[in-house]
Amino acid sequence: MQDICNQDVLIYRFVPHGSKKIEDCKPLNDYHKLQNSEILTKVKTVCHDQETLDYTYYQSYSKPWSCSETFNKFFEIPGTPYPILNIILENYHGYYVEYHDYILLLHSEMQSQDVEWFEQHGSIGVYWWSHAVIARDWFRYAEVDPKLSVSMVPQKDFLIYNRAWTGLREYRIKFTELIIDYNLQDHCQMTFNPEDNGIHWSQHKFSNSLFAPNRTDLAQYFCSSTVDATASADYNDIDYAQTSIEVVLETVFDDTKWHLTEKALRPIACGHPFILVSTPGILQYLKRYGFQTFHKYLDESYDAIADPVERLEAVVKLMQSLAKLSAKEKQQLYANLAPICKYNKSRFFSKEFVEQVIDEFQTNFDHGFSFIQQANSHKYYERLKNKYGKLK
Repeated sequence: MQDICNQDVLIYRFVPHGSKKIEDCKPLNDYHKLQNSEILTKVKTVCHDQETLDYTYYQSYSKPWSCSETFNKFFEIPGTPYPILNIILENYHGYYVEYHDYILLLHSEMQSQDVEWFEQHGSIGVYWWSHAVIARDWFRYAEVDPKLSVSMVPQKDFLIYNRAWTGLREYRIKFTELIIDYNLQDHCQMTFNPEDNGIHWSQHKFSNSLFAPNRTDLAQYFCSSTVDATASADYNDIDYAQTSIEVVLETVFDDTKWHLTEKALRPIACGHPFILVSTPGILQYLKRYGFQTFHKYLDESYDAIADPVERLEAVVKLMQSLAKLSAKEKQQLYANLAPICKYNKSRFFSKEFVEQVIDEFQTNFDHGFSFIQQANSHKYYERLKNKYGKLK
């Protein structure tokens, strides 16, 4: 990204990857070697492109802010992200005010109210689909893996990775219940963990009460997952060989934003049909990048349903209709889906796809960078200089 930007910016990213903690947002390079004036005048870019944005998380962030609070009050800095950036500057540079009116905020979501909020509070959003580039690296062997082309009789109709259910993934508890209610458990290669992050599912406090199940026996129907989060960076060729369709349980579901991770790209890389469980309209997101969906053969009307529980039920009803097909009907269906899978896999590993993603990022970044330079009034820096003198 730094090479692609080719601009005078300071990049901050979260380490370890996936963290949202401010203390983990660190400079990409050693900026201590720069003079204060050099640091001050560079456009700051905070990378938040692997995780979904959540402005409420930072509003309630509990960390001593030292004298940052005094500066924020003096400069009337309107909430996040300036307090976030001030903490970063405090940790690495020793002063607490920004030279530019805005910072760049790199993110990976569309149609997002969180992005709108940050843009109303001092940042310029720079969208790019980072997970596409990540997935291209993680699943690169799938392009040539001979095991993925081996013809086997599927043991199960559906492959479902269902490991974590806390946070944004709480809808997966309701999904698990629906699978049992519709008597689909024997058609699914699926797991369910009774505990996640040290919490038993029966003790989980739901952000959306509609996802709270009525059943108390969810764990009796499925084995627990034995893999950890690092499994996202790999694929299991046996799983794909012995199942017919993957039902992808994406991270974001109960929202309006479009945010797809490597989960949605793994079946594409492996040449597998899929049903995508995510936010409304998400299949249009995939089509935006040249991928095809299966609407000619599968009822994808679930993608247009706004109500989250009704959307889940539509997915499960689709699964039920497929499970009821005869062996001959299933064979014909998968033969019809195969050319679409082949096309999507070819598109995923094509030069055109990765260039589309990177060119889109570069265009968005250049636009944001130019806007910051043109719209800069130096208002925060000027207030500090007038009161305390010029920074050295």
